Amino acid sequence: MSVPEPRVAVRVVTDSTAYLPDDLLREHAIEVVPLHVVVGGADHVEGRDITADEVAAALRQYTVVSTSRPTPQVFLETYERLAAEGATHVVSIHLSSQMSGTVEAARLAAAEASIPVEVIDSETIGMAMGFAVVAAAEAATGGADLATVARVVHERLAPSKVLFYVHTLEHLRRGGRIGAASALLGSALAIKPVLGVRGGRIVPIEKVRTTARAIARIEAMVAQHVAEGGVAVDVAVHHLDAAERAEAIAGWARDQLPGARRVLVVELGAVVGAHVGPGTVAIAVSPRAGEPIVAGRES
Repeated sequence: MSVPEPRVAVRVVTDSTAYLPDDLLREHAIEVVPLHVVVGGADHVEGRDITADEVAAALRQYTVVSTSRPTPQVFLETYERLAAEGATHVVSIHLSSQMSGTVEAARLAAAEASIPVEVIDSETIGMAMGFAVVAAAEAATGGADLATVARVVHERLAPSKVLFYVHTLEHLRRGGRIGAASALLGSALAIKPVLGVRGGRIVPIEKVRTTARAIARIEAMVAQHVAEGGVAVDVAVHHLDAAERAEAIAGWARDQLPGARRVLVVELGAVVGAHVGPGTVAIAVSPRAGEPIVAGRES
């Protein structure tokens, strides 16, 4: 009798800008490589020695805040540790290469790793990436091979959507992440911008006059996206120093979005917070391919 080959052990790695809740990280054995935040010249590791509240306070005081990617060495040490723990392959999923050099660092490390590492540029950020990471880890736990896990990631990323409102464009301007949204700067004092992530970049979607109108437009666009997709979705409401507003949006999502399987409120961490500033709220939507919305409300 032939002995069946052992299942491929695929481990999943992401970075700290996925902002995955700790319980999901533990449940799915997801490895997180943190980015760094520099506040007033002092270097901090996101998720370890600086909080989003501390970054928000620094931004309000006009303290210089910048961010930096992990080094390739940190990624390589992570991949080698997972190999030592028995992993035969790694899928490494990271924030958009248009926003950070994190993907580049991961790819440099992957070229030196002792096991195959598939590095995926999510072309997005936050839980739009995070939900894809969780789906990958679930597939890996079920015994999926490297190609299957990577396919699951792309299936979740492709239809995902991120829309957000910032109280001011100033922080995006300072961080150099404003991209096409720079066209809004001339009238920044008179408008409340609705922004999105497309092709890995931050782009302007609409200009409105009030915060309430901006939030209403984001909700309407999310509802349209879910309806047009026709499949169940996971939703995360991100915020920086805007918990009450985020909870209200999450309540709307739970009540109004058919097929919403998970609706989470997730605070933005120090790295993204440094670029978008206090008062930011965002909705990340991750459709579940192959799970159509059935008649009647799902939860």
